[in-house]
Amino acid sequence: MRLLGLQLQDFRNLSQVQLLPSPHATIAVGQNGQGKTNLLEALYFLATLKPLRAGRLSELVKWGASNARVTGRFLLKGAEREISVEVGGGTRQAFVDGKKAASLEDYFGGVSVVAFTPDDLEVIKGGPDARRSFLDRAVFNRFPAFLRESREYARALKNRNRLLREGAAVEPAYLEAYDETLAKAGARLYARRRALMAELAPRAQATFASIGRTVDPAVYGYHPAHLSGDFSQADEAALAGALREALTARLRRDLDRGFTSVGPHADDVTVTLGGRSARAYASQGQQRALVLGWKIAEIENLEGAMGFLPLLLLDDVSSELDPERNAYLMNYLAKSGAQVFLTTTDASLVHAAAAQDTLWLSVSTGQVREGLPDVPA
Repeated sequence: MRLLGLQLQDFRNLSQVQLLPSPHATIAVGQNGQGKTNLLEALYFLATLKPLRAGRLSELVKWGASNARVTGRFLLKGAEREISVEVGGGTRQAFVDGKKAASLEDYFGGVSVVAFTPDDLEVIKGGPDARRSFLDRAVFNRFPAFLRESREYARALKNRNRLLREGAAVEPAYLEAYDETLAKAGARLYARRRALMAELAPRAQATFASIGRTVDPAVYGYHPAHLSGDFSQADEAALAGALREALTARLRRDLDRGFTSVGPHADDVTVTLGGRSARAYASQGQQRALVLGWKIAEIENLEGAMGFLPLLLLDDVSSELDPERNAYLMNYLAKSGAQVFLTTTDASLVHAAAAQDTLWLSVSTGQVREGLPDVPA
């Protein structure tokens, strides 16, 4: 898979961008707040139909414009393919080769991207929401159908929570119907997360062992809260049954609080170092090494599963890593052969990832130009 061309129109502060990326490294240099991250977010949005940072789709449209559009031309298994996504009026529309995409699966069609941001480096010490999102981004990369499946679950959850807020006025039969839908949809999300963790965790643990600067082994885990039975062996029907039982057992609590307290939306990812919580006991450097290990494992796992490397997006990560781990990451990227987009405020931090055919970009006040920015004498 390779990105051959990229076009942006009115995406955040980027009015018009058209570029032919390097097959290896494209590096955007500029000060904070100029639009470097917006360039990466446009690519991420194109490849996933999900914003990397924005809470609402309307935030992706440049102030004063009615819509935004991102178009990418890819080489996939020897054939060229163009995908586009347009945002306007709070909605998005996806296109394949100029026509509306018939389905999400048709749109994605082998396009895969892994993003790595400074926020990711803080995920270990953050809250469960951040770790769930971190996990689910990896699940989606591995299983693109997860986007549709997670939307189905979210709709069922929203409807059940609405009924819970009605309290005593709600008909029990209505709640039972949503419990059934929620249990089946939730079981699929459980199964997807479990499959991803089984593939990725051993790779992440091995990578951390080489960069963690500690003899303590890292362990990444996921087990649904409040679920009975053997999660590691249960099939989807058993998982759905266990979730249904948990929903019933916690109904009184949920009615009192007005929201659903059990399910994939309420779970956490566990990360331990030497058997102790990495969130509580790991140093900041070790926490970041744990995330770096995960990201490298995700890249390698996708290559093993798909037969090609995903597009890699790194947003000013080098400035947040210590020199030794940054050097490890840059050397890994240079040797991987992957197509990489990096942003940085300091070109020297990413120079090790640059190849002879690197495309250097200068980003300032929403303008993207080829070449390094001028440095005052």
